[in-house]
Parts: sequence; structure tokens; C-alpha cells
Amino acid sequence: MTHVYSFEKLNVWIDSKELVKMIYLITRKFPEDEKFGLTSQLRRATISIASNLAEGTSRNTNKDKAYFSTIAFSSLMEVLNQVIIAEELGYLLETDYLELRGQIEKVSNKLNALRKTQLIG
Repeated sequence: MTHVYSFEKLNVWIDSKELVKMIYLITRKFPEDEKFGLTSQLRRATISIASNLAEGTSRNTNKDKAYFSTIAFSSLMEVLNQVIIAEELGYLLETDYLELRGQIEKVSNKLNALRKTQLIG
């Protein structure tokens, strides 16, 4: 059996990983000339959310853990901004846009709850 690390048990990490997959699938449909623009930015920012959650769990103090949760939240807001722009440019179907917004809100709520817990603890 494979060892399961603490970040793999976080529901917010699982949801952020789902957001990564959604972004990758949706950005495949973006125009080719956005490959090194919005597509790349969205993918990197989304991966940053899950990566910062993983990195934060390896820290010893709650203050350090909360710092990485804050960075993850900042990346999430970057993703939201880019999703809004992609929708306004006509790169997203309305159904994809709404699905992404819903997943972003889900991750946002869980990230805020995690950060509060880390700051209290």
C-alpha cells in the first residue's frame, strides 16, 4: 500500500485538483494563439493552488501553514479573474463558465475555512 500524505486527505486539495483537471480540459478548446497566453496562465495559476496546499502541510507552525493557504487563495482569485476574462473574450461556453465559477466558489469556501482553522490553532 502506498503512503498517503496529509495534503492528500484535505478535501480542499481534492477539490482544487478537480479544478486543475477542469481547467486543462476547458483550455484545450481555447484558440491556438492563446497557448502561451491565457491558457498557460490559467493552467499555472490553478496548479499553484493545489501545490501550495501540498507545500503548506509540510510546514511545522500553523502560521506557516496559513501563509501557504493564503498564497493558494491568491492563486484562486487569479484563476477567477482569468476565467472571467476568458468568458468575456468568448473562449468559454456559458455552461463551462458557470461550472468553473461553482468549483472556484467551493474551493474558496474550503480554503477560507482551512485558513481560519490554521490561524486559530
